Amino acid sequence: MASLPPARHLLRARDLADARYREAITVDDLARAAGLSRAHFSREFRGAFGESPHGYLLSRRLERAASLLRRTDRSVTDVCLLVGLRSVGSFTTSFHRAYDLTPTAYRAAFPPAATYARVPACVLRAYGRPHHERGNTARLEKTTHLTPP
Repeated sequence: MASLPPARHLLRARDLADARYREAITVDDLARAAGLSRAHFSREFRGAFGESPHGYLLSRRLERAASLLRRTDRSVTDVCLLVGLRSVGSFTTSFHRAYDLTPTAYRAAFPPAATYARVPACVLRAYGRPHHERGNTARLEKTTHLTPP
């Protein structure tokens, strides 16, 4: 079997980073997927994609975090953990470097997540109707008078 050119291996590692960014994946895992040593992989990856493997993985995580902050009401801690990062302090620092805003300030710059929620029209109609208290309808009053003493 002929070996694949290094560019194919690098694409495999990049695809792994894109697919599994939520997991505790490391540069060693990416290098293993590419079939290269960590040092050689890091040099080749930077040459092919213009940033280090760690930087690429962090960028993917921060992009996903920004999307979650815009589109959900999850806490900053939840967002941090959902994108595969373990330290809220490091997440906040990295996010601020990338977006020039803290995660909380970034979220505040967008409309609330509820504006993006899509609710079916039938549900809106059902819950938009006035609610009557049970026991106060004319039918219930009639039936209580008809019961024998």
